[in-house]
Amino acid sequence: MQTRQRWLSVLANSPPNALQTLLAPWRQRTEAPVWLRRAETGLVMLQGRAGGTGARFNLAEISVTRASCRIGEQTGHGWVRGSNAEHAELIAVADALLQDPRHQAELLTQLVAPLQGALDERRARDARQAAASKVEFFTMVRGE
Repeated sequence: MQTRQRWLSVLANSPPNALQTLLAPWRQRTEAPVWLRRAETGLVMLQGRAGGTGARFNLAEISVTRASCRIGEQTGHGWVRGSNAEHAELIAVADALLQDPRHQAELLTQLVAPLQGALDERRARDARQAAASKVEFFTMVRGE
């Protein structure tokens, strides 16, 4: 079974149009969301660590958009990089639906699994493209 953290990651990294298409049938057969927080955009400070494990330092700011809604007794939250308000709201709706035990197994199969498959495929394609452009350097020693 997937954890909430995992499905939120998949939803945030998936294209909004794919999420909207897969979520549409579920939105039609469930009650309308009550918006606790409509999408709003702000900045978040990213931190890094010196050498990967050392002292923390502020690296940069990134814009994020967040939204929160309630469907039935479940509260869903959506966070996404950038300023795509619709994407954040779609994530919040999907998160609320995924928390409902009556729908969770079916949604994991019909919504999260296809999005995860598409993400895995995209990452594999990007890795192949990066590997194809890899250049190996070697050092020649003078006089030998």
